[in-house]
Amino acid sequence: MEQYLSLYKIFYTVANTGNISQAAKQLYNSQPAISKSISRLEENLNVKLFSRNSRGVSLTAEGRILYEHVKTAFEALETGEEQIRRMHALDMGNLHIGASNTLCKFVLLPYLKHFIEQYPHIKILISCLSSNQTLELLESGKIDVGLIARPNTLRSLDFYPLDTIQDIFVASPAYLSNLGLSSDEMHCGRMLFEKATLMLLDKKNMTRQYIDDYLTSNHLQTNHTIETTSMELLIEFAKIGLGVGCVIKKFVEDELASGTLVEIPLDIPIHRREIGFAYVKKRHIETAVQHFIDFYKTSKEN
Repeated sequence: MEQYLSLYKIFYTVANTGNISQAAKQLYNSQPAISKSISRLEENLNVKLFSRNSRGVSLTAEGRILYEHVKTAFEALETGEEQIRRMHALDMGNLHIGASNTLCKFVLLPYLKHFIEQYPHIKILISCLSSNQTLELLESGKIDVGLIARPNTLRSLDFYPLDTIQDIFVASPAYLSNLGLSSDEMHCGRMLFEKATLMLLDKKNMTRQYIDDYLTSNHLQTNHTIETTSMELLIEFAKIGLGVGCVIKKFVEDELASGTLVEIPLDIPIHRREIGFAYVKKRHIETAVQHFIDFYKTSKEN
């Protein structure tokens, strides 16, 4: 069918004008060439598509059937072309972002607020995912941009750092008091983790994997653990005295300032990590995605 697409375009134009001469003018072609193309299409379909009359040509019964299908096809193509023109004229497009609930709330939303003000016509879809899930969807092309903690290997990704984050252990003053540890014992991870209930993200989470590496490399054992998929829940659990939670310091600044939570300073600190936007390296980047990349790079520079 692909080889006859130009013939269908000629057929469509002749049917709309009802005149081979007019169709030839619209298509910047000669009348003999238009007539020859119609004859070729008729031979291919083994039907008569037009009948001649004093005013020009008119569709036969078979021609009318074909015309309805061809009309639908060309109108769909015209609609697609118009949407593309509008997209470029109005900076429209689609942008699919992946981020964890926590990074979405504390980091992504401020960027989105100003980005939407600048590009109100871009349609934005956000998927709340763990960093590992975000990486998988990025590499499979199912999302455009991911807000993640920097992975050990970037592979096919471009990574643009925004900030660094510090993982810390926190608990309520009442919970720490109930543990009955001395000040020296409290700062010693070995004593603290053996006695306390440690609250962590689930094992599929990149943050959890980072903390597990920290515990293993420093030979720190845990006896009682609670797992959850949400850092917001870890923070709330710590506030009500359920255990010692591993959280990102930036996201509990208010609780630390008010004394609702207390940071537990350890003898062996946890190294800071980078967070930023990642996207797959490729030659052609959709307009909406490029706008977002340019926006966050410019925002950080300013």
